[in-house]
Amino acid sequence: MTFDPFAPFNWKLGHGRQIELGPRAVIMGVLNVTPDSFSDGGRYQRPDAAIRRARRMVREGAEIIDIGGESSRPGFEEISAAEEQDRILPVFEALSGSGVLLSVDTWRAKTAELAVRAGAHIINDIWGFQRDPDLAGVAAGLSAGCLLMHTGRERQKEADVIADQRLFLGRSLEVAFEAGIAREKIVLDPGFGFAKDHDENIELLARMEELFDLGCHILTGTSRKRFIGHVTGRSPGRRDSGTAATSVVARMKGSAVFRVHDVPRNRDALRIADAVLAAEGRMAG
Repeated sequence: MTFDPFAPFNWKLGHGRQIELGPRAVIMGVLNVTPDSFSDGGRYQRPDAAIRRARRMVREGAEIIDIGGESSRPGFEEISAAEEQDRILPVFEALSGSGVLLSVDTWRAKTAELAVRAGAHIINDIWGFQRDPDLAGVAAGLSAGCLLMHTGRERQKEADVIADQRLFLGRSLEVAFEAGIAREKIVLDPGFGFAKDHDENIELLARMEELFDLGCHILTGTSRKRFIGHVTGRSPGRRDSGTAATSVVARMKGSAVFRVHDVPRNRDALRIADAVLAAEGRMAG
């Protein structure tokens, strides 16, 4: 059966929560509790600043807050698991009773376990369950929602961008299923900017609908990425309009979730996209 990205689907998350995907765009706000992220490093490193930022993004329209303690920008320096946990766990603990959905951006099984126990509903792994062999088991054991990202780092890529997505994410899904994780727990992320050049990123955006052969909803994470700067000539902090444009393109092609820094600008752009989709009659809900 052909996958319909606009049909209602309940993404099952940790702690008995869920969120409907398909008929409307869902915004995930980025919260980097780091000193060295490429566009906002250091701004939210202190727990009180991070908590205020999270609450502001919720007021602005974010339904999920994605919290990360280690930068994944090109050339980043890996930190210890203990340092990562010290940065993020106080933020999860402070927000756990707020009602907002929380995601932990980590590839480490122990960090993910502690974050879910502290209130996270989703595990967001930029290595798609293919770096820490224990992470899929932790996600299954804690019944967390899973966001599995494609990356081209530290591996030989296929020449065709979609073929490489199918190869890598297909393996990620195999790992998840082998651990006992149901498909209703999983959303996929094409990993814009992760070992992809400008042309590859643009082609990936243009051909996104081909990814639905994998049978999962898609999160788009283009926010302030280098390829947007390549097109617009803007520095990272001035790429939010370009980001909103990519969000609209991805939404029209079926993407369900949008991981962004600037929530209001993307919220407004995605509301227009949803209104057009509704007028076209493409919504199944």
